[in-house]
Amino acid sequence: MNPTKRQEIYRRLQAANPAPTTELHYSTPFELLVAVVLSAQATDVGVNKATARLFPVANTPEKILALGEAGLREYIKTIGLYQTKAKNVIGLCQRLIEQHGSQVPRSREALEALPGVGRKTANVVLNTAFGEHTIAVDTHIFRVANRTGLAPGKNVRQVEDRLLKFTPAEFARDAHHWLILHGRYVCKARKPECARCGIYELCEYRGKTARDLAPVVG
Repeated sequence: MNPTKRQEIYRRLQAANPAPTTELHYSTPFELLVAVVLSAQATDVGVNKATARLFPVANTPEKILALGEAGLREYIKTIGLYQTKAKNVIGLCQRLIEQHGSQVPRSREALEALPGVGRKTANVVLNTAFGEHTIAVDTHIFRVANRTGLAPGKNVRQVEDRLLKFTPAEFARDAHHWLILHGRYVCKARKPECARCGIYELCEYRGKTARDLAPVVG
């Protein structure tokens, strides 16, 4: 995909949603970190329902640690893999207290050293909580990047590296959220809703459904 077309894709996504953000509910970097850890293989809606009960009771490392693993499980048992996630959240709370003064670290290395935190989770926290120009490639972003031709790759790391390389600097802060929301609500896995896609004529997906074409940019 040429740079002109890529620039126009982001421009249109920005025009449609000038201030995108995560659909996970949080008010502090710590709440975001916990929510993202809980969201693995779970929906944001399901996580939000659980944290709506958890965070009013315990929303700091000390308070969640005081619940204990068994106590935490009672709040998150509606979420998939909740037993493993409870163990990881308790572990990361201990690590934050012992090594980071109860604060969420702003470095990738420190984040990825926390229990239950991988590269994707670290990228979400760095981008959403701290404004870093990172892109957490989940199934939605992987699909959109490959379908549209924006940044095709054989694996998530390849897609991430290409998105970081090719995304214009002016759009780097919000690219993560634009792409994930586009994949979640428009460029869906089973049947992309091409009829209401704002970047339809810029998309290079051969399987897109037909509609009246506007001139292609570039």
